[in-house]
Amino acid sequence: MELMAIFITAFIVFVLLFANEVWWRKAKTHNEVARKFIHISVGSFVAFWPFFLSWQEIRFLSLAFLAGVIISKYLHVFRAIHSVQRPTLGEIFFAAAVGLSTFVTDNKWIYMTAILQMSLADGLAAVIGSRYGRAHRYLIFNQHKSIFGTITFAVVSLVTVVAFTYLNGTYISPIIIASIVLVATILENVGGYGSDNLLVPLFIAAMLSLII
Repeated sequence: MELMAIFITAFIVFVLLFANEVWWRKAKTHNEVARKFIHISVGSFVAFWPFFLSWQEIRFLSLAFLAGVIISKYLHVFRAIHSVQRPTLGEIFFAAAVGLSTFVTDNKWIYMTAILQMSLADGLAAVIGSRYGRAHRYLIFNQHKSIFGTITFAVVSLVTVVAFTYLNGTYISPIIIASIVLVATILENVGGYGSDNLLVPLFIAAMLSLII
């Protein structure tokens, strides 16, 4: 493994976490916004890892990331990412998805698409839902969801999958794309305790790998 590449990558993640923590403590911003800002920024960075890291290096970083999240959760190091009031293991599932997705696909574009589902689609859905969807919420398995958040997830999910078809030079039937996005949206809704952070990217990676 290239230790320098791993160190630089880990350092960038730490800087993002640290900057988000400082922002959260000083601005006293909305907890969900702070959590999802780091969710989106780190997740989007992770999505591009296969373009400059090996799969083995990504798996190593995933394990390090997982250990760091667990330590932070119980020692209250980065309080912003654990500030949500409802019970969730989303950060742990997030870290696990980073590594487990590498066992589902060895296609860089598929990996990127799968992780962006977790970072962009899920992250933006939570931000939009918490900001504008409070008056249009529904309950699934004792979890509050919003119509605006769900629509946001579906739209961003659709955009990332369609973008994949162009970037990878692959034709996928619009019906199949719509079906993939629909199932991903359902998984995002029913994934309790943050498990959608794991279920959605693994599903996307598996489906796209089977299709191409």
